[in-house]
Amino acid sequence: MNKHAFALGFAALALAGPVAADETSGAGSTFVYPVMAKWITDYAAQTGIKVNYEPVGSGLGMKRIKDAAVDFGASDMPLKPEELNKLEMGQFPLVIGGVVPIVNIEDIESGGIRFTGPLLADIYLGKIKNWHDPAIQGINPGLKLPDLPITVVHRIDGSGTTFNWSNFLAKTSSEWKTKVGEGTIVEWPVGLGRKGNDGVASLVDVTPGSIGYIEYAWALGKKDLAFGLVQNKAGNFVGPSVETFKAAASSADWIGEENFFLVMTNAPGEQSYPITAAVIILMYKQPRLLWISSSGRWRVVRRRPRRSTTCRCHQLSCNRSRLIGKLNLPG
Repeated sequence: MNKHAFALGFAALALAGPVAADETSGAGSTFVYPVMAKWITDYAAQTGIKVNYEPVGSGLGMKRIKDAAVDFGASDMPLKPEELNKLEMGQFPLVIGGVVPIVNIEDIESGGIRFTGPLLADIYLGKIKNWHDPAIQGINPGLKLPDLPITVVHRIDGSGTTFNWSNFLAKTSSEWKTKVGEGTIVEWPVGLGRKGNDGVASLVDVTPGSIGYIEYAWALGKKDLAFGLVQNKAGNFVGPSVETFKAAASSADWIGEENFFLVMTNAPGEQSYPITAAVIILMYKQPRLLWISSSGRWRVVRRRPRRSTTCRCHQLSCNRSRLIGKLNLPG
């Protein structure tokens, strides 16, 4: 685990809740959940502060933070600056990963099959229906593909993974861009739908001839599934890895983008993985209404508590960078 990334990420999340609080709540991206779960455990062990995170999908996570039902939302799709300003929210990147195509084809191992953006788009448009199709065989010379129907699997919940997948397809296929477009939810021309990365992975796992898309960390946890190489902007077929994610991230100008509004798909670079994505944390710029109970602890309330001799209402204003510097985080 990268110590600096861990410290910065959880310091920022801590600011979503009240100072000296026992608990912070968040919801959203299933993409980030594998690493988030690990961080939460380590952070609680070192600080005693509990972070409750529900991997309900980016769409529902954004809804919950907009409704102030949680302290922070996590999404794989950044919000546009104008929407953030209207909501009086801020956002920043937490981690970077990638979305990978996964297949269930006998004798095909991870890295053993190649895809291009237009090819993936045609499969998800329903134009290519069989693994023996010349379009697939043509970019996989020497690979013996079966005469087997393709079963397309996709997400049905509001998903940042879907956003990055559909965004990449829209950038590489004009037909996909025109007919389907991009978003956390799209109108799928064909296929079977499941909720969450795990739902897609599980269905592909039990369906011979199927193809789906999931976050890389989920793919690593499914040893019976194979992920494919994807052609990048430089024309190279690249697999997902820390190195290829870093290559894609090296071209990202986070500082130059207003409110960190940046989509990393189809990034330039010889070794860049083309469906690299960032998980974005969403929070209100102004802290929630806080009150002090008779025990002296800060608590968050969704509405002002009734008048009482045992509590005092405050609107807390804090310096984010100063607090980040003071937080004692694990390495």
